[in-house]
Amino acid sequence: MTTIQEFQEFIRDKYYATDSKRGTPPTFMWFIEEVGELATALAGDDQANKEEEFADVLAWLCTLANINDIDLSAAITKYTAGDIKGFKT
Repeated sequence: MTTIQEFQEFIRDKYYATDSKRGTPPTFMWFIEEVGELATALAGDDQANKEEEFADVLAWLCTLANINDIDLSAAITKYTAGDIKGFKT
């Protein structure tokens, strides 16, 4: 099993040099494009495509976190502890 931290580190190791040069605004646009592809996949029946698009969205989210010096594992810990206001049921 891969943790969020391990995945974020994998993305950093593989892509940080390129991603940091690109910067946040263009990287965010790539992220949004992947979210759009996920939306399209969710409307269909291709389970493998859905899985791929979920992974792509998570990868680009990790990229955004990396180039903005955000540790997603730490942020998730704060979120679950109630230190970050987020999703309300």
